[in-house]
Amino acid sequence: MITVDFKRLELKPGDRILDIGCGSGRHLAEAARWKDVVAIGADLRYPDVLQARERLRFHQELGEHGGGPSACLTASVTDLPFDDDAFDLVICSEVLEHIPDHQTAVGELVRILKPGCHLVVSVPRWLPERICWALSRDYHAANDGHVRIYKARELTRMIEEAGLRCWAGHHAHALHSPYWWLKCLVGPTRQDSALVNLYHRLLVWDMMKRPKATRAAEEFLNPLIGKSVVLYFRKDG
Repeated sequence: MITVDFKRLELKPGDRILDIGCGSGRHLAEAARWKDVVAIGADLRYPDVLQARERLRFHQELGEHGGGPSACLTASVTDLPFDDDAFDLVICSEVLEHIPDHQTAVGELVRILKPGCHLVVSVPRWLPERICWALSRDYHAANDGHVRIYKARELTRMIEEAGLRCWAGHHAHALHSPYWWLKCLVGPTRQDSALVNLYHRLLVWDMMKRPKATRAAEEFLNPLIGKSVVLYFRKDG
């Protein structure tokens, strides 16, 4: 499930890309497809780092790799082990909603980004997330600990006050919003709901096959109930 629209970013050979909070490596592997870029994934959880490494290896075996170096490591977004101005692109997708000290995290993202280059941040959109919290008291704790709900303008203001400029934004994954609402209704950790499991199979099928009908439906629904808001920033200088 790719949240970031890489076509907006005009990646070039030699660009250094960091996917912080990379999880199992969905955006890391997508970035590594671009020719001769340096793709680095980092996550606080070591099991996720191992999964990301395996995903990179799998894409290399399939020939779906741009040939540049790639690596994965453990790191915290509030204390990144990189020099100032180290990256041409930083991706922080579905991470900040988990971080109590999100202002320190944003400061780190800005610090490691080269002047003239881009940061992409995505978080759960306010309305779909608010519905999840209303439907289930356990949702925000069960889903790896969501500590806040963002409004896009508030998140934009915080990141711009840290020194970046927002130049684009969109919503993504509308088909995932009803799935999470269903999970919240039956219990977010429950595994035996036939309806939830059937919907999950639909989402997996859609991600694998990408049929025109569901792609068109999601494009239509994204402005209305898109699960994520995706914001693109530039560091001037």
